[in-house]
Amino acid sequence: MITSLTNAKVKYVRRLQTDRRFRNREKQYVVEGTRWLTELIGLARPPALLFYTERWLETAAHAQILQQLTSLGQSTPYLTTEEVMQAMSDTSTPAGALAVIAMQPRPLPTTPSLLLVLDEVSTPGNLGTMLRTAGAAGADGVLLGPGCVDLYNPKVVRGSMGAHLRLPVHSQSWAEIAQTVRGLQVWVATVQAERPYTAVDWQQPTALIIGSEASGAGQAALALATGHITIPMHAATESLNAAMAAGIILFEAARQRIKN
Repeated sequence: MITSLTNAKVKYVRRLQTDRRFRNREKQYVVEGTRWLTELIGLARPPALLFYTERWLETAAHAQILQQLTSLGQSTPYLTTEEVMQAMSDTSTPAGALAVIAMQPRPLPTTPSLLLVLDEVSTPGNLGTMLRTAGAAGADGVLLGPGCVDLYNPKVVRGSMGAHLRLPVHSQSWAEIAQTVRGLQVWVATVQAERPYTAVDWQQPTALIIGSEASGAGQAALALATGHITIPMHAATESLNAAMAAGIILFEAARQRIKN
């Protein structure tokens, strides 16, 4: 059992949680909780490091998860004290199990039909929710433009609920994004637009650009757009939360595609 907060593995996990440059150098990040471990089993993705507490292991289903992860053959699970788990966790109430896994983004499809492009989305919770929503709505991938929060920020990872493993997500320059969306209709969501999002033919191969809540889409993003759309709102409401706006539009795209 790991009992010391100065244990080398504990310090390694803590640094992955807090240091973006270190994460990028090591090409690894931390996932917490039973849902993430279940996702790893489903994809046969062995973690590089695996930690759990006695309390977590008391649940029969958790014991089975531990056995399945161990059978993948890459890592030895480490039992820790609650204090050590708290030190490694990014939450105030740790789930009792966490793993270190490799950064292995899924490849984008060669002919995507629906992409979400994000411009300077800087709030971790928003990005995590957008990734989760994009996956649920059937998007083929998400492109993070310059200025977006780190994809592997612990709050982004927690909010995505496993989307990192299921959905292609790539950070790209605007020049790279322009190449990726070539051949797609590109709609940018803005408050000033007159065309409602429901008036778009989402059955066509499409990229949707969502900008930051503070300033909307920037000039580089606007330059890529073939058209602007808006979400009509009642009363004096000026704008919606960026993640909410992305969800509304993406599920309209999903509705049209399912219907037809």
